[in-house]
This record gives sequence, C-alpha cells and structure tokens, in this order.
Amino acid sequence: MQVVATGWSVYELTESPLALGLVGLAQFIPRVLLTLWAGAVADRHDRRTVAFICTAVQWLACTILALGSWQGFLTREGIFVLVAVMGAARSFEMPTMQSLLPNLVPTDAFPRALAMSTAATQIAIIGGPALAGVVFMVSVTAVYAVAAGLFLVSSAMMLTMPRVPTVQLAQRSNQSLLAGLHYIAGQPVVLGAISLDLFAVLLGGATAMLPIFAKDILHVGPTGLGLLQAAPAAGALAMTLYLSRHPLSHGIGKQLFVSVAIFGLFTIVFGVSESFWLSIASLVILGAADCVSVVIRQSLVQLETPDDMRGRVSAVNSVFIGASNQLGEFESGVMAAWLGIVPSVVVGGAGTLVIVALWAVLFPTLLRRDRLDQSPKP
Repeated sequence: MQVVATGWSVYELTESPLALGLVGLAQFIPRVLLTLWAGAVADRHDRRTVAFICTAVQWLACTILALGSWQGFLTREGIFVLVAVMGAARSFEMPTMQSLLPNLVPTDAFPRALAMSTAATQIAIIGGPALAGVVFMVSVTAVYAVAAGLFLVSSAMMLTMPRVPTVQLAQRSNQSLLAGLHYIAGQPVVLGAISLDLFAVLLGGATAMLPIFAKDILHVGPTGLGLLQAAPAAGALAMTLYLSRHPLSHGIGKQLFVSVAIFGLFTIVFGVSESFWLSIASLVILGAADCVSVVIRQSLVQLETPDDMRGRVSAVNSVFIGASNQLGEFESGVMAAWLGIVPSVVVGGAGTLVIVALWAVLFPTLLRRDRLDQSPKP
C-alpha cells in the first residue's frame, strides 16, 4: 500500500518518470551502504528483536508520510527522505528474516516452507495494492494511514517469533563482515543464481513505471493502478500455492533459466500492450515466472550456506535483490525519460532474454543443477 501511495504521490507532484526512478534509488543507496553491517547484525544479535526494530522504524516513517499528506507539507524531497529511511530499515530486516526461516523448520522441509512463506508475502502484495485502490477513493492520506496501522501490527507480530540461542550468536561475533562476499564469490551456483536475478530484473523490471501506464497509456486511474500493482503478485501467489503442494525436485537449473526467460518475454508483451486486461495478464504471467526463480534462488542461497553465515550471505543477497528492484526502478526511470516509456520497457525485456543466454554460457554448473539440496553430478 505504501509503495502504491508514494508512487502516485511522486508522479502527481512531478509528472516525471525520472522522479519515479529516484524513489527506487533513494531506497537502494542505504541498502548498499548498510548491507555488510546488516548481515553482521543478523548473525550477532537476536533476529526477532532486529526484525521488530526494523518494522517499527518503517511504521514511524509511514506515519510521517500520512501526517505530511494530511497537513499538506509532504514534498517530493520529503518522500525521498522517508523512503530512504524505510530502505535503511529493510536493509536490516531482509537478511534477518531470510536467515531466521531456516531456524524454524527442518532442512528437508525448507523448500516447501519457503514456498508457503512466499505465498503469504504474495497475499499481502496482492491485497495491499488492491486495498490501496479502494482506499484511494477516500484520499491518499487514508492509504498512508492504513499502511501505517498495518506496520504497527507487523511490529507486534515480530515479537511472537522465537529467539536464536545466544550461544550461537556469540560464536558468530568474531566472523568477518566480508565473509558473505567471500563465500558467494566461491560458490558459482549461488553467484550465478543471484546475479541472474540481479541483471534480469534490473533490465526487465517495469513495475516502477506502472503509475505512468495507469494514468497516461491505459487511462485506468489509481484504482486500475492498484490492480496493475497486484497482478504480478497474483501470478506469484498462484505459483507459490502450486509449489507448496508440488515442490521443485529435478532440473532446477533449467527451470530457473526458463522462468527468467518467460519473465523477459512477458515484460515485452506488457510494454507493447494497449489493453488493460492484456497488461494484467502479462503481469500475472511474469509474476508467476519470477516466483519460480525467487524460490529456486532463495532455496539455493539458504541451503548452500552454513547457519553461522546466513545473516551475512543473506545481506549480500538482499543487495542483489535491492539492486534488481530499487536500482531497477531508477534505471527504468532514466530509460523512460531517454527513450520513452514503451520503448524502455521493450528494450528492458529484450535485455533480460540476452542475459539469460549469456548466463547459460557463463554459469554452466547452475544450468546443469538438478536438485536444490545436492550438487550436480559431473
């Protein structure tokens, strides 16, 4: 809901695709600057407490957005600052939450648990934009206010999770901040998986431009924007529900590359579409394809990493995710300002297909990977 509201607010204030891209850049910069410390914090301190603090900070920032919108003092610069604060909080929250999940379930159940966790997230991602579209009928202030209330609920729910035993945390405290980078650099399967996601979504991510498509191309307004924002998550939810019952077993590497190629292909379809329902369908399909790649990548990262390093490895992984999302938003804004909105999306989707072909050559071990829980046979 907060993403929909800030995107709409910035475009209403500026009518600039570059300004929409700057929203992503404002979130990405703190992630780059804080990632190594975020991973160390996730390994050294109680992960439940860290997650609680991160969510509470996001509640505070969203509350200020609501007050600023209500009182009329919310500016473009103010939005940039507040989303940067939220980006800083998510820099710590993401590796903490990712590294906590393997502590809650046995290893053999992890892929299924990850799919269920992803499904829960996708339900929120679908419900949030859709609810935002309805609440927009009252005002954008109401959207910020409801989002702030939900952040407050999330903060309280974080406290219900179990603590990681302090003896494990003490053993982690002497590890290098750079250990996550060194570990990933020495693991071609993990490096290939997360870098494939980085470059594919960096080039193919069109979601930052959805306010422009909703307002100027498809002419569906804020309610239509909510549906467009929810469409990728709807596809991802359908896929995660399927994967929770039918977990991925064989041909993991090939499935990863195919899913990213489908993502790029339907990004192109979305870019050229002038039909609202074709655009929705394209976003649903690319969301489902992206979900497959997310589940494979996240499973590989967590299952291939020792528990005492999961925080730092997850922190580096979160930078790749942040680069593909927030930096991808900035790239989309720059490309749209340079080439125009439709050509920029089409070029980005085509670039994703090129990356898939190139990565198949550069990371053959990843392409040959058969199962999530074992190395490929020679």
